[in-house]
Amino acid sequence: MALSLSASLWSLSAHAGDCFEQAGVYQGVNPLVLRAIAWHESKGDPAVVHRNTNGSVDVGQAQINSVHFGTLARYGVPRQALTDACVNIYVAAWLLKQKMVKYGNTWRAIGAYHSESPGQRDDYARRIQRILVAWGELQAAR
Repeated sequence: MALSLSASLWSLSAHAGDCFEQAGVYQGVNPLVLRAIAWHESKGDPAVVHRNTNGSVDVGQAQINSVHFGTLARYGVPRQALTDACVNIYVAAWLLKQKMVKYGNTWRAIGAYHSESPGQRDDYARRIQRILVAWGELQAAR
């Protein structure tokens, strides 16, 4: 598992270049959290599209949900642009920043990236936290 996570972390870094860093700095969010979200959501695959049982669609490596498509289009970001790795990460950073404005720089904000529903929100935050802890342990082992 450690090797898989390590290889995947490298893949996320190489695949999107430094977009995680740039988007994180631009929005004032932790780039490692963005990487963990992309890993959790799609293992870093910018082309993935997931159709949810509720009829919504998630697009790209950070799985941007179709509920945001209208707002994004008004800002000049069409749905098809979300399969671009960097565009997707910049949008994810923007969405995460909105949650941070609402909840502060907290696990609640990170969980709310996925859902405002407390149970789902808290479960998601724990998943992202586990990914970050595993990556930290890998770095410490090097």
